[in-house]
Amino acid sequence: MKSIWYKRMRRLFKGFIYVLLVPIIYILISLMLSLVTINSEPNQANRDNNIYLNTNGIHLDIVIPKNIIDDSLLDGIKHKPTDQYLSFGWGDENFYLNTPTWADLTLANAFSALFLKSSTLMHVTRYQQKQTDWIEVKVNDEELKILNTYLLNSFALNDNGTKNILNGQGYSSFDDFYAAQGSYSCFYTCNTWANSGFKTCGLKACLWTPFDFGLMNKYRR
Repeated sequence: MKSIWYKRMRRLFKGFIYVLLVPIIYILISLMLSLVTINSEPNQANRDNNIYLNTNGIHLDIVIPKNIIDDSLLDGIKHKPTDQYLSFGWGDENFYLNTPTWADLTLANAFSALFLKSSTLMHVTRYQQKQTDWIEVKVNDEELKILNTYLLNSFALNDNGTKNILNGQGYSSFDDFYAAQGSYSCFYTCNTWANSGFKTCGLKACLWTPFDFGLMNKYRR
């Protein structure tokens, strides 16, 4: 009887260790791959456009001056003449709407976002002036064009080809959510999306990262 009990406890302990190892291994691999830089020496010619990286501590956003946003990307996005910058973020719908800060994080929301297939949203925030905590990234015209296309393709369009805004779902009067393409997971997070955008443009980026600081650290001075 004692031997059976011992074996059961041993199996239970081993199972607990394996479950504990999974997030530890995930974090270690994530940190290592975040340190690996690709496109470490992008073309420096004619880098006359400034874009920015911004984070709220969870979601990494790409910020672009409104005057250099392509008309096709700007079309269907709510904005005012006084808005000078638009920031773009991508993420899990439930996580975006119910977890605006770390204080709102619940185990159920985290599990759903990381492991269950769900719809995603684009988050667009409007600014009238540049914020002091943004990180500047210089890009040339070709990189900017590719980035505009990458952002446009992240929106899920209606049958008539227009962007689908979620009315009344923003955090404030300066931001809105729109239906997006793709599915969120622990391997493709909101920050992976931003990093992938930079990789697509040929800009300096992480080999892979699920964290906001991975890409931001590539441009901190």
